Amino acid sequence: MKNVKILITLFLAGFTASQNAFAGNENRAGEAGSSQLLINPWVRSVGFGGANTASAIGLEAMNLNVAGLAFTTKTEAMVTHKNWLVGSDTKINSFGISQKLGETGVLGIAVMSMDFGDIDITTVNLPEGGVGTFSPSYLNFDVAYAKLFSNSISGGFVLRVINESISNIDTRGVAFNAGVKYVTGENDRIKFGISLNNVGPSLQSSGEGLSFTNVDIKTGVTATQQRKSASYQLPSSLNIGATYDFYIAPVKDSSSNQIKADHRVTVAGNFTANSFTKDQYRVGLEYGFRNLFMLRAGYVLESTTWFDSTLRTTAFTGPSFGASVIAPLGKNGTTFGLHYAYEMTERFSGSHSIGIRLDL
Repeated sequence: MKNVKILITLFLAGFTASQNAFAGNENRAGEAGSSQLLINPWVRSVGFGGANTASAIGLEAMNLNVAGLAFTTKTEAMVTHKNWLVGSDTKINSFGISQKLGETGVLGIAVMSMDFGDIDITTVNLPEGGVGTFSPSYLNFDVAYAKLFSNSISGGFVLRVINESISNIDTRGVAFNAGVKYVTGENDRIKFGISLNNVGPSLQSSGEGLSFTNVDIKTGVTATQQRKSASYQLPSSLNIGATYDFYIAPVKDSSSNQIKADHRVTVAGNFTANSFTKDQYRVGLEYGFRNLFMLRAGYVLESTTWFDSTLRTTAFTGPSFGASVIAPLGKNGTTFGLHYAYEMTERFSGSHSIGIRLDL
């Protein structure tokens, strides 16, 4: 009963926050910075449409609901590559590792790096370039800790270090994620989750690129002045989600009282309240066979746009798809997983994600 009261309190707090501080406002789109924080660097949850806030576990949970990190069994390592918005020459590489500490705690570390390729340097006098190239660098470094507080409730937080730079200007800052997860029902088939992501102080750029040299025509005196960049807020968001597992032809183990089935279907739903863009409704469906093969699909709806993609404020049209193949390695529970996901986009040729996961 105590756990139920805690869950109700958290849901009420999350709902209040979504109505007051995180109500989507399309008129504020473009005012926030560090929008790369909204990119999910992993694969399985991308194919799910990000609807699995309540059921994501391990490293996948760090960008959705860090409370799911607490379900890491021992050690997990994951490497992913994204061909982001095909045609834009943007690549995203990510690496993460998590380790169980004691009986209930898990520590996770993840790095996401974006590569935009070489961009021509242009000036007022040379608008077509021809004087060299530059390459922006975006790097997110996450450190997370999650804990099982009971058989039903888990929670966690993430410290995110943000770094954005070009050759003569850089921006550095920090953000925080936090989340809770509640599991109930026979065989833990019902899951609820709430997460608050990308909350932190405003950021501001600095560097030599913000200075300029001014020559006084009358005196010939040269003076260097430093411009001050405007500060910007982070793209905070609140997620509230739930999932339910359906077992096909289930069999209950008489000794452990656990349900076992070769076939599983998981239905997921999620509401995302964005502080600077339209709110989003996410739905997802996953089919699993013996935890060895999974197929999944998801759809993201933006409030007030519904199925009219021409009114969307993002490049994505809504649908996403994915698949996973898991191979056992030995008898000690080690597994190797290969994952793929595809997101459809309006003006590009979609986004492809591929990753490998090793559970030790």
